[in-house]
Amino acid sequence: MPHGKLPIITTPTGGSVEIVTSVSQPGFNPLDLIYASVAACMALSARIAATKLELREKLTDVRVEVKGDKAHEGPSRIERFDITFHFDGDLTADEKHRLAEMAEEICTVSNTLRGDPKFDLKVS
Repeated sequence: MPHGKLPIITTPTGGSVEIVTSVSQPGFNPLDLIYASVAACMALSARIAATKLELREKLTDVRVEVKGDKAHEGPSRIERFDITFHFDGDLTADEKHRLAEMAEEICTVSNTLRGDPKFDLKVS
């Protein structure tokens, strides 16, 4: 990669994104991608939860905000995720809480981050 050129990541499904190297640059840096992955997974999982809880007709929209705190000691990592659900529709507070809790149980990304996934590194 030539000096000054930003890396472009391409997914197996054909999506691609240019990665920025500074939090002050517009675009996605690696931590932004983790936050976006958690947010997207939680939002999609909330829709699945709404169907399972027979609340899909009442839910008009769901948005999820994710922020994090980096650990101050030890290896560089995110120590805590702060996740906020915004539900639109004719839902009670209890229904919103049930949707958020079930979304958290369903979400593959959050389940992976909570687990201890193995990394199989290869060099080509």
